[in-house]
Amino acid sequence: MVGGFDFLSQRYPSLPFDIAFAVDSDRKAIETYNSNFSHPAVWADVRGIDFRTIGDVDVMIGGFPCQSFSTVNPTKDTNDARANLYKEVVRFLREKRPGFFICENVKGLMTLQKGEILRKIVGELTEVGYNVSCSLVRAVEFGVPQKRERAIIAGVRSDLNVKYGFPEPILAPSAYIPVSRAIDSLALDDKKYYFSARAVAGMKNAKSNMKRGLWQELTQPCLTITSHLAKTSINSRDPVLLVDPQKELYRRFTPREAARIQSFPDTFRFPVSDTYAYRQIGNAVPPVMMWHITKALVSCIEKSSCDEYSVK
Repeated sequence: MVGGFDFLSQRYPSLPFDIAFAVDSDRKAIETYNSNFSHPAVWADVRGIDFRTIGDVDVMIGGFPCQSFSTVNPTKDTNDARANLYKEVVRFLREKRPGFFICENVKGLMTLQKGEILRKIVGELTEVGYNVSCSLVRAVEFGVPQKRERAIIAGVRSDLNVKYGFPEPILAPSAYIPVSRAIDSLALDDKKYYFSARAVAGMKNAKSNMKRGLWQELTQPCLTITSHLAKTSINSRDPVLLVDPQKELYRRFTPREAARIQSFPDTFRFPVSDTYAYRQIGNAVPPVMMWHITKALVSCIEKSSCDEYSVK
């Protein structure tokens, strides 16, 4: 959101925001966050936070858990506790009344139960006094080397008399960034990233209806990076790399390669194990995509009719 980083030789300038409060229930995520940002995040369950103890804020950025809405989770329960955490967003908006908010989730949220779940969420956000807009945003259209699609819900407090406008794509399909830009070397010395000969043999013998060896064409953007890359199977929907076709050598992405595919700058630190790094990277919003979404919010703020908001 705050910008001020470089990615693939492109500068993404700082945006006029300062972080006032951040919270997550994942201790390892807090460790990574606090290694990269000067304002410390709080390790806590948001359901137990008294929002009255937080100072006034202008913008709320949130992402409620997506597992219950994911298109790759056939056993999802849309009524589980995670699915209802969006109500904490509603509670924050009702109690703190920020001028603007942005929430992110998987694209499945837009179509699940024929859109009924999304309509319910938007309805509750509207009831607490916000003009709400939704859109499917494709990261690849904004300079991210990945075909990631995410549902973005943006809102503006009703009294501000302005509507959030989603950013227009900056890249046509012919100009999409290929995954090769994130890969320094296809072959690696570290063998822990390679799939065993047994795994490759299992892939070759798998049923024809299974997803098998989804190796990435280096001249194209990558398939969506997921949070379970540490457990990536060669017989799964997860993208892999084909290092040597003749020797049938396949490997998974390294954490740094996965981070680049998500558009994290190389200066972003992951002071955790590979397993936790993969999880954090796969769960993240691509920073470059989010920069464009937030930059559009700056334009929205500039157009608002309320003197309490100004952008410098």
